[in-house]
Amino acid sequence: MWEYLIHGEPSPKVQAFLEGLGKALEAQGFHHNPKAEAPNLVLNAISPENPKPYRRRAQATFVASVLELPRFPEDPLKELYPYLVRALSNVLLAYVPHQGVKFLTLELGHYDEPNGEGFYERVAGRLKPIACSRLVIHNVFHTDLEPELWQGDALTESMYRAGKKLKEWDLLPAPFPIEEILSPEDLRHVKRLYGIGGLSYGNLSVRKDERRFWMSASGVDKANLKEIGRDILMVKDYDPEENAILLSVPPHVEPRRVSVDAIEHWMIYREHPGVGAILHVHAWMEGVPATPFNYPCGTYELAQAVAEKVREAPDPTRAVVGLKNHGLTITGRSLDEIMERIEGRLIRTVPMT
Repeated sequence: MWEYLIHGEPSPKVQAFLEGLGKALEAQGFHHNPKAEAPNLVLNAISPENPKPYRRRAQATFVASVLELPRFPEDPLKELYPYLVRALSNVLLAYVPHQGVKFLTLELGHYDEPNGEGFYERVAGRLKPIACSRLVIHNVFHTDLEPELWQGDALTESMYRAGKKLKEWDLLPAPFPIEEILSPEDLRHVKRLYGIGGLSYGNLSVRKDERRFWMSASGVDKANLKEIGRDILMVKDYDPEENAILLSVPPHVEPRRVSVDAIEHWMIYREHPGVGAILHVHAWMEGVPATPFNYPCGTYELAQAVAEKVREAPDPTRAVVGLKNHGLTITGRSLDEIMERIEGRLIRTVPMT
């Protein structure tokens, strides 16, 4: 049984919306518990004047903030993203009475559910898969990286070249400046919960051997991947009991966290020995198969959905998988081979459905 609660001071119209949404969630297996200590889902009513956050007690609590507006904005990313960040939300629901809801996610996805028949059931159906997904973002660092790898190797050089090329192609959007929007206290809260160094987009990795792979760190400039342990980390395993990514780092470096998508790359490398590199970008290609739901980054469910699409590809070592309302994951024999294969084929605008 999944639990949810309602937080904030909703306006009369938002209150009516939340009541309808609550009934639809309960029909889909949720239980309303206003006193839940660690609910799966919080519906957080905010206003433009007071986007007050809900203070999570557990990393697994998913917060959907609901903001009433008189109309949908022409540029939802520019106008709505600050509210999503200020309210410390996983997703923002911009609600326009009698018109519907626009969803906005941390990964810059935005899509609509219009008013009409089955409205509340459709909104609940959008929230359920992401509210019930499991984050895999805990990192455990071991100072056991071989000294001969402390300065990197030919593989990390290929990551450096690929990052430079992504910059040349203008496929590295600037990290969202959350430090300019959040107070120092809220910023510490977000970093503690999600272990992020900033909101940046895209990642890349390359296989080292049968069990290990190099991967870009979280929140770093992908156009300048140089320092081992800070910009690039060695992923050596996933511990399912601790639900943690295990990393090898040099002893003299205070390491950054690895990209939140490490669990996705780990699954693909383990299942397909022929995959030598993986690239994730916020872009699209015509005709690619896509995951069915907009799962959040860093969740086991997103990793499983992408791994399933890679498995179904005619050649898993050269797969291109769409992540719904998000971007692409591309496998290859090497990063150089991937970059050569996709040059001139990427569409910068990800379709939103």
